[in-house]
Amino acid sequence: MSREEKKQELAARAAWMYYVAGVTQQEIARALGLSRQVAQRLVSSAREMGMVSVKIDHPVTHCLHLAREVQEKFGLQLCRVVPSANLDDGAIQQMLAVEGAAVMAQYISEEQPQVFGIGSGKTLRSMIDVLPWVERPQHQCVSMIGAIARDDSGTRYDVPLKMAEKMQGKYFFIPAPLYADTPEDKEMWIQHQVYQRVTQRALQADVAFVGIGEVQPGCPLHAEGFITDAQVAALNARGVVGEMLGHFFNQQGERVLGETDELLTSVLLESKTQRQIIGFAGSERKYPAIRAALQGGWVSGLVTDEDTALELLRE
Repeated sequence: MSREEKKQELAARAAWMYYVAGVTQQEIARALGLSRQVAQRLVSSAREMGMVSVKIDHPVTHCLHLAREVQEKFGLQLCRVVPSANLDDGAIQQMLAVEGAAVMAQYISEEQPQVFGIGSGKTLRSMIDVLPWVERPQHQCVSMIGAIARDDSGTRYDVPLKMAEKMQGKYFFIPAPLYADTPEDKEMWIQHQVYQRVTQRALQADVAFVGIGEVQPGCPLHAEGFITDAQVAALNARGVVGEMLGHFFNQQGERVLGETDELLTSVLLESKTQRQIIGFAGSERKYPAIRAALQGGWVSGLVTDEDTALELLRE
């Protein structure tokens, strides 16, 4: 790489941090090992070189190489990596939201009618927030997870509804909670004709967008009250490190069944998937879950961060 190319890449990295992650120039300087004045000049250079418009037009070359290597190592159809060196979880999540929205937008731009299976969670919701408005009424968004929260309210992570609004398409939701109260209740929910039609539509989606969740105290399923302290401890004792749509798996990516499976109503997922399922997750906290999802073949595509990609390749 020439000196000019290195300068452009450094400017692009600084622009990502400043315009996308929202970190200060002082924090950029600290992360990149530079003075504040140099960091300020890099941000200005990126703007002057035309990299900064609505998005950062210059891909960080190092991240492109990492994405290719991760894609090859795990046999993925797609991989995207965002800069993350020395950044905190909040900044990484914002970068993932922007890159994830860009990936979604590529599929949404198709003229042919598409069916999108959609999971839930903070990362996906952030992606939809930055997704541009586009007129694609021929597309459909189908929920892959119950739309009813624990307290009988509509879940605030109703991502597919927000996505359908952004592209003016149809929205299909699962009329059930994530976990039924009893196995008998689950049978009642899943026997409903609307439930069966919606889940069948989701299973046949052209592409599915899902989050990859960690399983530890304070994780979303635990914080939202879907699983108890005792259940988290029991799952961890059995080697569980991650979940997708409430499906738990261990470090090797193997499915781990438990008491919650008798109550789970979300769309069926399987390891070594042949479906087009893109997972979105990053940060050190989620690394064990991301690695396990790749090991087990739960996803065919991945959008993650630089440090996670480096760690995946290091092993």
